[in-house]
Amino acid sequence: MEDDAAHHLGRVLRAQTGQLYELSDGERVWLGRIDKVGRDRVEFALLEELPAPQPSLHLTLLLAVVKFDMFEWAIEKATELGVATIVPLAAARSEKALLSAAAKRAERWKKILLEASQQSRRVRVPVLAELAKPETVFASPQEGVCVMLSERPDAPTIRNVLEGQQQTNATLAIGPEGGWTDAEFETARRSGFQEASLGQLILRTETAVVSALASMNYALNVAS
Repeated sequence: MEDDAAHHLGRVLRAQTGQLYELSDGERVWLGRIDKVGRDRVEFALLEELPAPQPSLHLTLLLAVVKFDMFEWAIEKATELGVATIVPLAAARSEKALLSAAAKRAERWKKILLEASQQSRRVRVPVLAELAKPETVFASPQEGVCVMLSERPDAPTIRNVLEGQQQTNATLAIGPEGGWTDAEFETARRSGFQEASLGQLILRTETAVVSALASMNYALNVAS
């Protein structure tokens, strides 16, 4: 292990020779013993390969860009809840100043995903896609069940939308403060997305992310 990761392990966490750690390359997991700790390099001896179970449900989160503290909290929790891919959306009602600054935040967001993956002991770090417009993403082929959170009063509950579904792929779209536009709803509907409500209460974006993903994991019988 080298560079920033090694520095953090050796200097911040004060790792010592002989300590055991679980190591992953994103595909497999090993039990490793520290053999040597340097300034920016930590050497391990691999002792044995460990089981590396993968989620049975491949979740994609399409998340409109909102205030960065909320957005970053949301992608951190989405990582802990098993999301495989996160696509930031430049929705019509997203704040233009946030959209113009989003590209500069990509490296920070990737670091958040890495740290959240490590904390939750995930084998694979979620993929962070580039900022995209909803109409472009909605029009792309999607596998499995596709859910679009909606505040419209006639939207069915997420429980009803997911009832009886047996899928290994799912996509969840969550809009910005102010909600989706009618044009975005129509584009999503034509592409197979189903509107779904989380109830009568109006939730913040980050709360909706956690609530909806937890519901999808439960309803679609995700297995770790």
